[in-house]
Amino acid sequence: MTVWDDLVGQEKVSEQLAAAARDADALVTAAGSAAPPPETSKMTHAWLITGPPGAGRGQVARAFAAALQCVSPDRALGGVPGCGFCDGCHTALIGTHADVNTVAAVGSQILAEDMRDTVRKSYTSPATGRWQIILVEDAERLNEKSANAVLKAVEEPAPRTVWLLCAPSLEDVLPTIRSRCRHLNLRTPSVDAVADMLIRREGIEPAVAAAAARATQGHVDRARRLATEPAARERRAAVLKLPLRVDDVGGCLRAAQELVDAATEDAKQLAEEMDGKETEELKAALGAAQGGRMPRGTAGVMKDLEDKQKRRRTRTQRDSLDLALTDLTAFYRDVLALQLGSRVAIANMDAEDALERLARGSSPESTLRRIEAIAGCRQALDRNVAPLLAVEAMTMALRAG
Repeated sequence: MTVWDDLVGQEKVSEQLAAAARDADALVTAAGSAAPPPETSKMTHAWLITGPPGAGRGQVARAFAAALQCVSPDRALGGVPGCGFCDGCHTALIGTHADVNTVAAVGSQILAEDMRDTVRKSYTSPATGRWQIILVEDAERLNEKSANAVLKAVEEPAPRTVWLLCAPSLEDVLPTIRSRCRHLNLRTPSVDAVADMLIRREGIEPAVAAAAARATQGHVDRARRLATEPAARERRAAVLKLPLRVDDVGGCLRAAQELVDAATEDAKQLAEEMDGKETEELKAALGAAQGGRMPRGTAGVMKDLEDKQKRRRTRTQRDSLDLALTDLTAFYRDVLALQLGSRVAIANMDAEDALERLARGSSPESTLRRIEAIAGCRQALDRNVAPLLAVEAMTMALRAG
């Protein structure tokens, strides 16, 4: 199965990237032989991949990175790079390839210090692979300094370096950067395509796959998580009960506290999985003594790691809250659909009784105000308002309607 088979609903983009990977393979082959390189090539040194949440921007970028690093012997026989099985493809897909460097926001921004080593590495030749690939998963989170560092690297790239930038839209990236990239725009996969993927790739029962795909409205990663993780289904069920718990002020405050506590617990679990391992690996790399004593001059390095881990915990909490707010928005969108007489696009069929109850008990205007309140909560979180205050304000607005 090739690396392109996992890209749900992105057939046109897959064809473009497969053609570019084929030309990239020819360029590398020509560089190592006496044959001249192709005169026209669909390959370029910088790509900007945009699309709505859940469309699979990161997955598309990793598939392309794997195809560029593919070392399958079938390529010499006319096969398309990206077999999915060779060492180059496998290590690129799972994130262990020495020449595929991934950058993601730890906190709310990608800082210049987080990009410094990566930009420096972009000017080096590939160590073991065919290309040096820099994958920036959250290009919209580049701040001014880190964006300028990326701009310089994209303006003057090394011959065998490829930049893959992922962002929700063109407007989220500096005009000077996007003008130097080839743009690919992904579309939201259809519910049927996502359900089919869950059945084929994950072995999910058709009914469960259809329900997960419908509930997430084409968001591939969330659909997979909802179909495969009982804890994710429990969290979603708790969120969908919230609209029925905001009848009084006390209920609003309790619901807000529980929502924030659940997000905090998610962040804590991730921290327990990652922080300890990172700390021990860094201590070993710095030459910590058997008893745990650190060499002199390493306190600053350890403090930098602690700051990074703190930023990641904050972002994880807010990402978890954002996921809950997405489910809540979908719930009220379904309420609005029922109020307007449409049942075709209902996403949360498992909460149909609650949807009909709220649809009968309120007007479309109040439902729209509630959706606006959820959007306002999201904006407040983006402005670093304390999560509990932002969510409490939202639940009170949901009560007011």
